[in-house]
Amino acid sequence: MYHRKDSNRSESNHDESDQACIAIRDVLDRIGDKWSSLVIAELGPGTRRFNELRREVDGISQRMLTVTLRHLERDGLVSRRVYAQIPPRVEYTLTELGESVLKVVTEIVQWSLDHAWDLHRARADFDRSSAAHDHRSPTLAHGEYRVS
Repeated sequence: MYHRKDSNRSESNHDESDQACIAIRDVLDRIGDKWSSLVIAELGPGTRRFNELRREVDGISQRMLTVTLRHLERDGLVSRRVYAQIPPRVEYTLTELGESVLKVVTEIVQWSLDHAWDLHRARADFDRSSAAHDHRSPTLAHGEYRVS
C-alpha cells in the first residue's frame, strides 16, 4: 500500500513507500505518456492493424506509433501478431493486462475531452492573474525571501 513519508515512520516503511512511489511513477509514465492512452483506447473495441491505428490516432507519426506499440508490448499491455503474407499483415490487440487498464484509460481520455476547455480557461485565468501580480512585485525563486 502507498503511504506518504513522514519522520515518524520506520526505515522499512520508508523503503516500502519508496518502492510504491517508483512502481506508481513507472506505470503512470507508461499510460500517461503522450500517445499510450490514445493507442490503448483505440485498441479497446478490438484488434487493429498498424495503419488503422495510425489513421485513428490523430497526429501520431509512423515512428512514434511503432515506438509506442513496442513499449506497450514490452509492458505486456498489447500483443502483436504478424501474418506471413505479402505484404506482411501485423495486428495489435490488448492483452488481459491491457484490458484491465482500459476502463481507467478510457475514463481519463473522456474526462480530457469533456474538460479540455475548462483547463484552457483556468490556465488563461491563472496566467492573467499571475501577470497582474508579477507586475506589482517580482516573483521570487522557491525558498527566497524578500528583505525590506
